[in-house]
Amino acid sequence: MAEHPFRIVNVFTQGGLALTGNPLCVFENAAALSSETMQALALQFNLSETTFILPAANFAARVRIFTPRYEMAFAGHPTLGTAHVCRDLKLGGDSLQLEMQAGVIPVRAAGNRWTLTAPSCSWRELDAPKAELAAALRLDASDIGDRPLWVKAGKEQLIVPLTSVDAVKRTAPDVSRLSGIRSEDDLSMVYVFAFDGPNSALARFFFPQGTAILEDPATGSATANFGGWCLAMQRALPVNVAISQGVQTGRPSSLFLEVDGRRTIHVSGDVVEIGRGTISL
Repeated sequence: MAEHPFRIVNVFTQGGLALTGNPLCVFENAAALSSETMQALALQFNLSETTFILPAANFAARVRIFTPRYEMAFAGHPTLGTAHVCRDLKLGGDSLQLEMQAGVIPVRAAGNRWTLTAPSCSWRELDAPKAELAAALRLDASDIGDRPLWVKAGKEQLIVPLTSVDAVKRTAPDVSRLSGIRSEDDLSMVYVFAFDGPNSALARFFFPQGTAILEDPATGSATANFGGWCLAMQRALPVNVAISQGVQTGRPSSLFLEVDGRRTIHVSGDVVEIGRGTISL
């Protein structure tokens, strides 16, 4: 039997507190693991994502990302958490590049605050009526803000502006209704947000797992897509938003969005390692 070391880190922690943010399992060396074993390990840990570090000729590492059910081309908190582990393994320093299915993702650090540069983004209009979307979120049509969009800055998700923080707190997706509103990869992922100040927002993210809809405590890919929404809406640049997420899940999280003057999207958050172990296979 072989030993396979892993680490547990929390990403987008709030105030550096260990038991906040979004948990991630990172396998340090997955060169000997098959795709089927990676998928099975992701199900074993049953976190929103598990990542696997592989050798890369020209970059710090090649990274594969798995949910308990499928592989993902890109996700935000796995990118930042894996970069944190790569630095500790001496695969890179405070500035490194990770090769993922979505492309090469630049990541940099200032202490334990990590920042990724998202892939270039695209967007398309939502073809569902506002009333249908509101019903899927169990909200009133008046709660839906201007121009919900499908945005892709690595992974396509539905970005929905709401008219108040109260509407964000009241969002409770209807599984059957939301299942009819699907992304390009046939998933019903939705990110709702409302500004609660000039440079701050409250957000929530819901995603499918089997026949249920779960809530993510902190979603870097959706934060990048929020940046894409800001570009689509032609908001004045640069954009800087401090985002609170995860309060309703008991995992308060802090995420930081920047869209710079070159229209490049950056997502930042603090990473804390909380444990290490090995799996024998």
